[in-house]
Amino acid sequence: MAAPEKPKKSALGSLVELVVTVAVAVGLAILIQAFIVKPYRIPSPSMVPTLVPGQRILADRLIGHPSLYDIVVFHPPHGADFQTPVCGNRSQGTPGDAQACDQPTAQESTQTFIKRVVGLPGDLIYIRNGHVYRNGKEEPAPYAEPCGGGAACNFTKPIRVPPGHYFMMGDNRGVSDDSRFWGPVPDRWIIGVAFFTYWPPGRIGTL
Repeated sequence: MAAPEKPKKSALGSLVELVVTVAVAVGLAILIQAFIVKPYRIPSPSMVPTLVPGQRILADRLIGHPSLYDIVVFHPPHGADFQTPVCGNRSQGTPGDAQACDQPTAQESTQTFIKRVVGLPGDLIYIRNGHVYRNGKEEPAPYAEPCGGGAACNFTKPIRVPPGHYFMMGDNRGVSDDSRFWGPVPDRWIIGVAFFTYWPPGRIGTL
């Protein structure tokens, strides 16, 4: 006895199934970008040689408290929005008087930056020849491009990173606009930790 034929799907039923499948896929993609993984494009040479302009990376949004030397995506303080960066605590010294900025402005910028964590909450740091000295020890920085000299390379008066804040610097120390000029970044302004680069093909890999 022949098996009964399965009922054929109507054209309308197939269309509804396709629409539902696409909607679910789009919804999942949106949720992943909003809460788990988000792609970013590198806009400037501030992270050379690690990351170059146009390179694309993925950031893990579930990590809210980065580790030392992590590369992170974040919103900087509003002081980074000005042509001449604004430090949140001028009385404690501003860039140019041998002390890096130790306090951000209270407001958050809408810009998105990507830099490396070089100072953790509570660390005592200063900068010499573009290298960070953290709690008396020089950072191991094979990733850093030489600073090239000048005021931006030397902030030899130590500062204390405030609780709940992270001191960020670009790997290209001579051209990076970073925490030296507008202060540490509160952990609530951190978007995620970069963990993978997927473009261009020749630079695919983990970070």
